Amino acid sequence: MPVMRCGRDAHTSGGEAGQGSCFESVPMKLCISPAGARLSARARLAALPFALAAVFPAFAQRAAESALAETVVTATRVAQPLSDLVADVSIVDRQTIERSGATGVADLLARQPGVEIVRNGGIGNSSSVFIRGAESRFTAVYIDGVRIDSQSTGGAAWEAIPLAQIDRIEVLRGPAAAVYGSDAIGGVIQLFTKKGEGPATPYVGVGIGSHNLRRTEAGVSGSAGVGGAFDYSLGVAHEESDGFDIQPLDKRTPSRDGYTSPDKDGYRTTSGNARLGFRISDSQRVEATVLYNDLRSQYDAAKFGSAPAVYPDDLNSSTLRTVGAAWIAKWNEIYSTRVQVTDSKTTYQTLPSFYRTETQLRGYLFQNEFRFGPHLVTATLERREDDLENAATSSSALLARDRSQNAAAIGYSFVQGPHSVQLHARHDDDSEFGGKNTGSAAYGFAITPQWRATVSAGTAFRAPTLYQRFSEYGVASLKPEESRNVEAGLKYTQGSSSAGVVVYRNRVTNLITYDSTARGCVSSFGCYANTARAEYEGVTLSADQRIGAVSLRASADFQDPRDLVTGNQLARRSRRHATFGADWQVAGWTLGAELQTSAKRYDDAANTRVLGGYTLLNLVASTQITRDLSLLARLDNAGDKDYMLARGYATGGRTGYVGLKWTPQ
Repeated sequence: MPVMRCGRDAHTSGGEAGQGSCFESVPMKLCISPAGARLSARARLAALPFALAAVFPAFAQRAAESALAETVVTATRVAQPLSDLVADVSIVDRQTIERSGATGVADLLARQPGVEIVRNGGIGNSSSVFIRGAESRFTAVYIDGVRIDSQSTGGAAWEAIPLAQIDRIEVLRGPAAAVYGSDAIGGVIQLFTKKGEGPATPYVGVGIGSHNLRRTEAGVSGSAGVGGAFDYSLGVAHEESDGFDIQPLDKRTPSRDGYTSPDKDGYRTTSGNARLGFRISDSQRVEATVLYNDLRSQYDAAKFGSAPAVYPDDLNSSTLRTVGAAWIAKWNEIYSTRVQVTDSKTTYQTLPSFYRTETQLRGYLFQNEFRFGPHLVTATLERREDDLENAATSSSALLARDRSQNAAAIGYSFVQGPHSVQLHARHDDDSEFGGKNTGSAAYGFAITPQWRATVSAGTAFRAPTLYQRFSEYGVASLKPEESRNVEAGLKYTQGSSSAGVVVYRNRVTNLITYDSTARGCVSSFGCYANTARAEYEGVTLSADQRIGAVSLRASADFQDPRDLVTGNQLARRSRRHATFGADWQVAGWTLGAELQTSAKRYDDAANTRVLGGYTLLNLVASTQITRDLSLLARLDNAGDKDYMLARGYATGGRTGYVGLKWTPQ
């Protein structure tokens, strides 16, 4: 058996979400169920949403009036009206974040179309986010334009991102490597902190909840100087909870030999952020952002042998720090530029079983925009530098490696009349494996003022992590994972009613998995290899409608994420999941109800361990007690559904939260 350790890249049953209980010796392989016999079923499934969209035009991703006013940055890295985009994008604003009552970013994202999550237990433990069924490492993640990633496991450490500091989230579904480079095979998620404007506005919030949750936050934002030339936003937050036993006796994996601690597994997190901007002139602006979060959480590591009289207290320690500075200049009506320097550091450590990994990313961006009437041309030069320090045990040799990627990209957008065109091409040159070209093309056509059709195709890649190439389980000759995606969409919009559907297929080759049978590895227990191929295909329906004082929303995903080598369904991803919600304004209150439902999944590559489906009912109520004081009350999993996102790991059951927020008007 290889050395057992509880790091984010340890060989655990949790795969990408794994940390905590290291009771298996190799990472999970990606798998899915047989495809050939379901071709006709998938064809019928692809046609279903278009029929539904025609029959029920009163629904869509968001109300049309608000959609027309929204501006999105993530789709093309340039601010564009949401109504002009061909890409499949969702927006989560501050009001939605506050009313969600969510504690973690992953929990909030799980309520968005096309998104599923996995967590090993409660808040603060390792989490994964799957967009359209794609691996968690296939989502590029940014905070205020600062890239965050792990060069050990690959993918962002979602549990380390402080939701208290986030003001807005943009979710792009579908590959975007031609815009962002490596990693954006499944999509891009960009999180933004609050930008100050207007008079100084302070706020203070407190809240309590189940598992002895305590939450406090405070901040101030606004602008000052002539014409509000200087804008600022500062915020701090602290949250802690006693938690619950994430691996109680009745939820343990039956085949496990050994024990875990029977204590409650709580967490505490302290975060802060600052976002500053200064308008040098009407055409020049500089801005800077800083975000920091310190997370301490408990978990249950699997131990082998007889249980002791005193159980060890297994602790995670995660820190996240992002820093960014930018200079934005509009030289004339045609030409503008953006120069940006960013730096992020993610650190993860466990005790008493020692493991530590640290990833630092530095980025340099020079982006040029040329606007000629309905035409927009972008030309971008970008450099990314990755550093990894990884220590599996306190006595083992430190793995310290770095690499860089230089890129040149060009984009073209055209919006006029019923036509929308978006073209992108990019070349990345990696210091380790050489050059990689990616491209995308998208077209939208307004069939009528109400109906709009879109089609797109694109390629993407993910470079192997430094751990996958240079650790004791690594192979230096690993190739980048590559994908080809095609999709089509149809959207109906009229007044406050709209309806949307997207059909997609994304095929990935050179998929990196852990091969325990591989020969010629430094480790005698196997190593990483480009052994798999996967296909993510499906249909996403989304809807929104307002009827008087009632707002309705819904989304449903029918997907088939599978391994083209084994024919099995990808582990921990369902074939169907959906969210339905309603908000009702009455007597000064806003009352809401939400259903989250997911079909069964498999916890293992062989599709032998079933994770049962579940349906959750969440309730929320909010009101303005006074002009400056608001109240929020939320009850999640009101039916106290017993379910698991990862085998052997419990979820929190029925949980409640009550919060007060003071914001002087």
